[in-house]
Amino acid sequence: MARRKRVYKKEERRDPRFDSVLVERLITRVMSKGKKSLAERIVYAAILRVNEGTEAVDPVEIVNRAVENAKPRLEVKSRRVGGATYQVPLEVPPDRSESLAMRWLVNAARNRRGTPMHVALANEIRDASANQGGVVRKRDEVHKMAQANRAFAHFRW
Repeated sequence: MARRKRVYKKEERRDPRFDSVLVERLITRVMSKGKKSLAERIVYAAILRVNEGTEAVDPVEIVNRAVENAKPRLEVKSRRVGGATYQVPLEVPPDRSESLAMRWLVNAARNRRGTPMHVALANEIRDASANQGGVVRKRDEVHKMAQANRAFAHFRW
């Protein structure tokens, strides 16, 4: 019997410029030390930059495609069984997979040294939407790890 009150999800806020929940989440993920207006400027500049050089495609659609391509389907979690620790492959829930994709996207952009953040983020989004780049490499790495530990799948519970 649960002793705590049920925690309900908050209503998700939408980004005012593109009216998108995904863009709002990306802004929050880019934000550091509470500087949301700076994060908004970075993300909006990146989204506009992503759309440059292509025919009139909805820029939010490109961001959606990038996040969709970066989402992991499987991941490994450590489980301790009888004194041994096994890397057990598990399916990733949709919320977590989107969160991981966003995190990897922003971290990959931050790791691109020598370029402004909005340029690096735009390049990562463009690469991920084309199914290449650091984010997709990270996703494939996680999938390979899950594939390699497939023998321990019966330990999930």
